[in-house]
Amino acid sequence: MNIDKYEEAMMNCRFCFMCRHLSTIGQVRCTEVDTPRIRAAMLYGLKTGTNSFDDSDFVDALYRQELSACCTHHCVNHYDENGLALAARADVVEAGKAPEQVKKLAAKFAKTIGWSASGKGDIAYFLDETTASDKQVVAAAKKLFAAAKVTPKTITGGTIGKVLKVLGYLPEAKAAAEKFAAFLKAEGVKTLVVSNPAAFDALTKDYPEFGVKLPCKVFCFSGFLNQQKVKFTKKPCELYYLADDFMRNYDGCECPEKLLKTLKADLKPFGTNDEESYCCGEGAIVLDKLNPKLVKALAEYVAARADNPKKDKIVVLSAYTKKCLAKYGKLNVVTMEEVAASCL
Repeated sequence: MNIDKYEEAMMNCRFCFMCRHLSTIGQVRCTEVDTPRIRAAMLYGLKTGTNSFDDSDFVDALYRQELSACCTHHCVNHYDENGLALAARADVVEAGKAPEQVKKLAAKFAKTIGWSASGKGDIAYFLDETTASDKQVVAAAKKLFAAAKVTPKTITGGTIGKVLKVLGYLPEAKAAAEKFAAFLKAEGVKTLVVSNPAAFDALTKDYPEFGVKLPCKVFCFSGFLNQQKVKFTKKPCELYYLADDFMRNYDGCECPEKLLKTLKADLKPFGTNDEESYCCGEGAIVLDKLNPKLVKALAEYVAARADNPKKDKIVVLSAYTKKCLAKYGKLNVVTMEEVAASCL
């Protein structure tokens, strides 16, 4: 089974309470079953034969996880409970026990594999579906590329494999990755810039794990701007920066923080614990489609920690997080592209 690769986490996390306060789903649902300790215990039960994927409540708990990797990132022993959870989902799928809603969602995304490119040159901007749906972010990115005197080729289209991997469909995710890598090679892309942290994580972490080699260098938007000679003439207003699940917990990327320093942003601390995830299940990619009520609860949890929900300007890296916090939390949220563009 896939979870065999994470036996150390399974055996140790099932006895540990240390990261319970960082388990966002456990916090908003007030349930032990939604904490790393109980998930690990249930998976141990799977190994010993006292638990089974035939238990729909067990499977639902696995697909309810926000996958922020917060507990993994802050674990003093570095046990990868997040990797264990993803592996468990893959085992659910291989056992043919995926919930119908998950099957339908995976099939829907599998049908979107395919991309198109507009423009010329070997620098490309991958405009994923989630980011493309936010016109303000797209406009800000276009303005920043112009300021950097770069006219990128724009790539649009469907999944590059991340959603399929997160849902537990590993062969399908790898196939999508191979096709996207081939597409980039055919387009002659040498530098690829992405706004979506999930896409950045897929391209820099998932693809190497799949054995898929990209023909180009990949930059998150902040990392791209950090390398450009863009003249910022204004300072942003007072900001509350919410660390991103993928960039902080998965990838350890400090490019966003470096850019905020360059912008001389006046950052204020948000909430009472800067280790928590405030990204509304960003790591789970499609949690808003699988469980919108839960995402609403996550957004309200974040909003309750804002000093002045209507006036405080909150900066995030993901269009997904922006959408969820604005829709359900009624917060004033912008992305890093929008902040940087406002400083030109």
